[in-house]
Amino acid sequence: MPELEFETVEPSGGAEDGSRVLVLLHGRGAGRRDLLGLSRYLPPKTTLVTPQAPFPGRPWGYGPGWAWYRYVSEDQVVDETLEESLSKLNAFLSALPEALPFQPGSINLGGFSQGGTTSYAFALRHPGRIPHVINLSGFLVNSPAVELSPATVQGTRFFWGHGERDPAIPYELAIRGRGKLNEVGADLTTFDHPSGHTITPDEIQTLVRWLTEGGEPS
Repeated sequence: MPELEFETVEPSGGAEDGSRVLVLLHGRGAGRRDLLGLSRYLPPKTTLVTPQAPFPGRPWGYGPGWAWYRYVSEDQVVDETLEESLSKLNAFLSALPEALPFQPGSINLGGFSQGGTTSYAFALRHPGRIPHVINLSGFLVNSPAVELSPATVQGTRFFWGHGERDPAIPYELAIRGRGKLNEVGADLTTFDHPSGHTITPDEIQTLVRWLTEGGEPS
């Protein structure tokens, strides 16, 4: 079984062999049940899997929930904490097919806030492994754990949604991170909304269209 605790929501009628799995990572100070409500908006025959981050948030001042890394400032994190989460996430994704009651097709990855940041870091760390990766209100981390180059973005489609009035992860970090991805030729789709640190209905609708209509990465 995967080391990280997790929840699973299968589509109505059950999941079929070969169907899509979307792994969503929660934000700082939340837990594995935080994003379960998004399952109702996902494309048909999509199974939602929500693992829980490995670090308790309280020692770092993040409340009673959990964290994927210890934040420093702007796009900086404590590298050792991110490295550990990426390692545990790698083990989790490797073990996931055996833990599900069906044989999954594509396994896609995304998340909100810290979960979005961690998802991008993982996809860049493992080029081509994640066909579709989603960042909702996260940032592109500046860490030796992550290499950004034309080679590391090949084989992956990137989605980045962000609020223009985000007080937690400023919109300026989205502009900066998206610019870096564009510089290396990433297949990047963006969505901006005039809100804060949140996920909006229009953002989810755009994301679902992107998942279902965009095809496979080149």
